[in-house]
Amino acid sequence: MLSQKARYALRALVELARAGGAQLTSGELAARADAPRKFLEAILLELSRSQVVVSRRGKFGGYTLARPAAEIAFAEVIRVIDGPLALASCVSPRLNFRKCDDCPDRDACSLRQALLRARDATAEVLEAYSLADAAASSGSEPSRTAI
Repeated sequence: MLSQKARYALRALVELARAGGAQLTSGELAARADAPRKFLEAILLELSRSQVVVSRRGKFGGYTLARPAAEIAFAEVIRVIDGPLALASCVSPRLNFRKCDDCPDRDACSLRQALLRARDATAEVLEAYSLADAAASSGSEPSRTAI
């Protein structure tokens, strides 16, 4: 399940995509994304460390996307905020793989194949859907209805 933190992150990033390269303050983003400002600031800091956004300090500071919106997939953002897309660690790719404690043989596991398919299908959709897609598809509606 997508966390509220990831929802706020995606909403704010869609607003940055809609801004078309203009810089927005955390207050503006919080209002547009309908997110608590302090919580969103912590999220934006995490996104900045992961090079999804660029922040500028000072009187004329704010946030912009680090790359074009079409190059930032929903999957990347969700991984930064919530971690792996997999429903279980035994189906995560190499870096996040961890054997399940209750399964002696992962190749014989009756759940693993279904979870692998779910992970692959989820990744395929979220890797193909970018911030630009979301910004274009939701038009002038508030982003909270889209995410």
